[in-house]
Amino acid sequence: MAFYDSLQQQTENERQYLMAAPIFARVFSGDICREDYAAFLSQAYQHVKHTVPLLMAMGARLPDDKSWLLKAVVEYIEEELGHEQWILDDIAAAGFDPDKARLKAPNLATELLVAYAYDTIQRINPLGFFGMVQVLEGTSIHMADSAASAIQTALELPDNAFHYLRSHGALDIEHVKLFAGLMDQITEPEEQALIVHSAQVFYRLYGDVFRSLTPEQGQAIAL
Repeated sequence: MAFYDSLQQQTENERQYLMAAPIFARVFSGDICREDYAAFLSQAYQHVKHTVPLLMAMGARLPDDKSWLLKAVVEYIEEELGHEQWILDDIAAAGFDPDKARLKAPNLATELLVAYAYDTIQRINPLGFFGMVQVLEGTSIHMADSAASAIQTALELPDNAFHYLRSHGALDIEHVKLFAGLMDQITEPEEQALIVHSAQVFYRLYGDVFRSLTPEQGQAIAL
C-alpha cells in the first residue's frame, strides 16, 4: 500500500472525531446563525495566519536528505500567501468587524493547535508538519464547498462572504494531489510513523477547535 493511502487508513478514527463535532451537523441541517459563521471565521483567521510562517520554519529545518521537498514547500507558500486576508474580507462581508477578529485572542483550542505545529517543527521533526497539511487540506476538499453552500442557504449571505471556504476548497483539490505524491516518496518507516502520529494529533486538535465555537464568539466581533 502506498504511504498516502496508509496515512488515510491509519487516521480514519481521528478523522471521524473531527467530523463528529456538533457544528457540522448544525451546519448541514441549517441550524446556525450568523454569529456561528463569524466565530468559525474568527478562529480560522487565528490559525491560517500562521500557515506561511509555519511552512517557512519547516523549510528552514529540513535536513539535507530532504532538500527535494523544498520546491514543494515553496509552492505551498506561494499558494497560501494572503489567505488570512480572504478570511478578514469574508468577516466584513458577513457584517462583522474584521479588526476585532484580527485583534481578538484565539480560543484555547486554536492556540494549542498552532502551538503543537510550531513545537513539532522546532522540537521533534519538521516532517511532522505534513500531519497538519493532511488534516487541513483533506478537510477542506471534503467539506469546504458543501459547507459554504449550506451556510449561505441558511443565512442568506452574499457570495463575497465565502471567498475563503470556496476558494480554499477548490485549491486544495490540486494540493491534495501534490501532497499524496510527496507522501508516497517518504519511505523511511520512522518518518512515516511520525507523520501518521502528528496527523492523528492534528485531527484531534482541529476537532477541538470546532467544538470550541460558540455564537457568543461571533457576537464579540460584531460591528
